Amino acid sequence: MDDAAAQFVAWVRGAAPYIHAFRGRTFVVGFGGEVAAGARAQSLAYDCNLLAALGIRLVLVHGARPQIEAEMARRGLEPRYHHGLRVTDAEALECVKSAMAVTRVEVEALLSQGLPNTPMAGSYMRVTGGNFITARPVGVVEGVDYQYTGAVRKIIADEINADLDQQNVVLITPLGVSPAGEIFNLAMEEVAEAVAVALKAEKLIYLCDAPGLLDEAGGLVESVTADEAERAFQAGEGLTEDLHLFLPCAIRAVRKGVARCHLIDHDLDGGLLLEFFTHAGVGTVVSRDALFRVREATVDDVGALVALISPMEADGTLVRRGRELLEQEIERFTLVEHDGVLVGCAALYPFSEENAAELACLAVTPEYRRAGLGDQLLKRIERRARVQRLERLFVLTTRTAHWFRERGFSEIGPEALPRQKRELYNFQRRSKVFVKSL
Repeated sequence: MDDAAAQFVAWVRGAAPYIHAFRGRTFVVGFGGEVAAGARAQSLAYDCNLLAALGIRLVLVHGARPQIEAEMARRGLEPRYHHGLRVTDAEALECVKSAMAVTRVEVEALLSQGLPNTPMAGSYMRVTGGNFITARPVGVVEGVDYQYTGAVRKIIADEINADLDQQNVVLITPLGVSPAGEIFNLAMEEVAEAVAVALKAEKLIYLCDAPGLLDEAGGLVESVTADEAERAFQAGEGLTEDLHLFLPCAIRAVRKGVARCHLIDHDLDGGLLLEFFTHAGVGTVVSRDALFRVREATVDDVGALVALISPMEADGTLVRRGRELLEQEIERFTLVEHDGVLVGCAALYPFSEENAAELACLAVTPEYRRAGLGDQLLKRIERRARVQRLERLFVLTTRTAHWFRERGFSEIGPEALPRQKRELYNFQRRSKVFVKSL
C-alpha cells in the first residue's frame, strides 16, 4: 500500500468514531450570501450531501446580503444600516424578496446535483422548506424605524423536525411572516441561532470570514467558553465583520442549550469535514462551560495523581510508580480536570538524542472514558513533543493496543525502542510497543 492509500485508510478509520457519534444528531449551518455565490459553494454542497448521507439531520440557513446589495444597486437604491442591521423600507423589501428567492433557488440547485464522477453521483437530497418562522418588526430603535426589518418571534420546531424525520435536508430562507401576513427581512445569523435553540441542536455552525477567534499572537483559539467569548467580543480586537455578527449569536445559543457552536472559515475547502471528522479540527468551538481543563502538573498535584493512577497500577494496567518518583517527575505530566477534580493524566519522557519520546501513564477515570479526554491528553502530549522538535512518539501498553492503533500508532518490536528505554524493557510484562510519527 502506498503512502496516499495508507493515509486515506487511516483517515477513514479515524473518522469512524465521529460518524457513529453524529448519526441522528441535528446540525444547523448558517452561511452568508457570499458563500452561496462564491467559489466554495460547489464544495459546500458536496460536503452537505456527505453529512446528510452519514445520517446527520441537516438544517441550512442561507443569507443574501451581497445579492440584496446588487439588486438595490440595479434599481438605483441606496442601502441603509443602523448598528449593522439593514433598515428595510418598502422598496428595499422588494429587493430582499427578489434576492432571497434567487439565492434559495441557486442553493437548492447546488444541493440537487447527481452527475456521474462527482461526490454527489447517485444521490438524491430532498431539500424542503416552509413557513417555519413567525416574525415581528424590530420597530423603532434609537429613533430609527427599521420598518420591514424583523426579529424572530417563534420557530415552528415540530414542523422542521417532521421534515428531518423524513431524512430531508431543510433549507431556511431568512424571511419571516407575521400573523397579519406581513413579510419581514431577518438576519441570517439570528435565524440560525433561533432554529438551533428551538431544535435543541447538537451543533450550530457559522461559516465566516475568519478561521475563528484568534489569540493575541494571531494563533487560532481552538475552544472557548461563552464567558470567554463574551469578553473577547467586548474587547473587540481582531474581530472581523462576520465575527461581530456571529459571535453574540453563538454565545446566546450555547447558553440556551445548544451543545456546541463552531466558527469555521468559509474559504477553507472541506472545512465542515475537517472540523467534525478530524481530531484537531480547524475552527473555534464555543461551549457554555469549560467542562474540562487540560494543564501541566505541579508538585501540588502529586497526591491527587497518586489517587488517580493507584487503581490502574493495582490491576496491572499501569506500571507502578512510587510517590517519590512522581514528585521527581511531576513536570513531565499533563493533567485534565473536571470542575477542579483530577480525572486524567499522561506523561512525556523525551529521548532527545534519538529525536523520540515516550507517552507514558495515560489514564482516565472510568466514568469519563467516553468523554474524549484520552484524545485531549494525547493531543497535548503530541504538541509538547513537537515543541521539543521530537519526531517520534512511542508507547508501551498491555491493555489498550486497539486505542492507539485507532489513533495512528503502528506496532513495532522492542528492539526499535530508544537505547535507554530498550535496556529497561520488561520482557516478563511483555508490553506491546507502538510508535507514531509526529
